Amino acid sequence: MYQPSHEELKSVEAWFTTYDALAERGAIEELADLGVFPMNLATDVPGGHAAVRQWTRAEYVEAMQGAMGGGTAGLDLRSTRTPRFVSENLVIVETEATMTIDGEQQHMHYADLLVRTEDGWAFQTMVQGGWGHGWPVVKRG
Repeated sequence: MYQPSHEELKSVEAWFTTYDALAERGAIEELADLGVFPMNLATDVPGGHAAVRQWTRAEYVEAMQGAMGGGTAGLDLRSTRTPRFVSENLVIVETEATMTIDGEQQHMHYADLLVRTEDGWAFQTMVQGGWGHGWPVVKRG
């Protein structure tokens, strides 16, 4: 099992610090700059099974503009992240987060796959339940 160095753990933490600052401002195009496309997504369909897609950069931007609107500022967003290194170049980061929308606290649990590129970490896969409204369910073969 790969054991990351202190510096590697700090580099993932620094990447998320940048991501969070951009998300707070609603800087969707800059967030997209932190990704690798096509981007893989895995979620589930309400009342169904798993659903998967690949997004182009344009699809990511459109979806995140709808999801984040003007940014996450004012949502009292708190995240606890647990990086799990698969290798020195691949890390799965589990996130437990809470935010407040219209006075109600909401909880989220999701994971991201970060890949090391020549320019540093980039996210390539997002996994979160509940995004698959209207998506076709996964079929084998």
